[in-house]
Amino acid sequence: MGKVHSRAYRDAFALFDVQTKPEMRVICGRDEEGTRAAAERYGWQAYSTTWEEVVRRDDIQVIDIATTGNTHSQIAIAAAAQGKHIFCEKPLANTLDEARDMVRAVEESGVINTVCFNYRRVPAIALAQQMIEAGEIGRIYHWRAAWLEDWALNPETPLVWRFESDKAGSGSLGDLGSHLIDLANFLVGPIQETIGMAETFIKERPLLPEQQTSERATGQVTVDDGALFLARFENGALGSFEATRFAGGNRDRFVFEINGSKGSLYFDFQRMNELKFYSSSDPARKQGYRTIVVGQADHPYVGNWWPTGLGLGYDAAFVHTIYDFLNGVAGGESAQPDFRQGLCVQAALEATARSIAERRWVSINEIYQ
Repeated sequence: MGKVHSRAYRDAFALFDVQTKPEMRVICGRDEEGTRAAAERYGWQAYSTTWEEVVRRDDIQVIDIATTGNTHSQIAIAAAAQGKHIFCEKPLANTLDEARDMVRAVEESGVINTVCFNYRRVPAIALAQQMIEAGEIGRIYHWRAAWLEDWALNPETPLVWRFESDKAGSGSLGDLGSHLIDLANFLVGPIQETIGMAETFIKERPLLPEQQTSERATGQVTVDDGALFLARFENGALGSFEATRFAGGNRDRFVFEINGSKGSLYFDFQRMNELKFYSSSDPARKQGYRTIVVGQADHPYVGNWWPTGLGLGYDAAFVHTIYDFLNGVAGGESAQPDFRQGLCVQAALEATARSIAERRWVSINEIYQ
């Protein structure tokens, strides 16, 4: 088993041996000093700064790619060629072509593959999917979702890699919007077409100390700071999406609402152990949203944790995702979303980016052509 360390934001990949039980074999990162320190702190057997050498190791069965987006494809393709099972950070890649190459590589090699869209495994969201599948809100008419952050509001926030398109691919659209798209695919269904708009509010930012060549050096921001887009789903539902790093007072506020012919569902991640449910079959004098506390043993994933009602935290969704992925490795079947579903998210991102650039509706079919 492995994990990654980097100098700024997370920038690495992890490697696992799951032949008997996961072992912390090797941690890999760009910065040798930081990687060595992480290995010592967290108990890794070895460390490396060369991913090419690591993916060729015979004692490694699983690779967890958590690098910047511009390196996902090359690491995944090399790992697949070596027969390694792959767990990849979202979004799958920076471009549709890269994502296609990754899908081709894992399908040709037959390795297990999963994309880390961890919010699917928040128990309340998994319960929402079960309720939708059971027909409890009927035919879906509307999806609306927002992911609001404010960490980039300060113009003195330095030019970290998330502000650079050559590393990140896009800004809030890909970073936050990809999660919203995956959940829309999971809960509502495939997207048919999109139209959007985006803006970069702060065009330049101070360079990091190691990048500066003068006392006040700045660099250009090449990604969006905020994005909004509309979507039409294949099943006829209408969707709205908002993703921004400039919503003052919002610290990772992630919410969605789904309206159907028989009822509605509402989720707010800041109250992640709750799911609000409205049923039109209730008597008129009792109608309205009611709160389901998602803490029963028969709710998704909850029975593996604490006694009823004690609640889970942000980390639990990652535990559930890794658990399902490793079960998939053991059972020979990829946990969802796999790379092909990650490709669907990438197509919706590219359709939205094209619609923003060309100021028109763009269909997913057009993107795939």
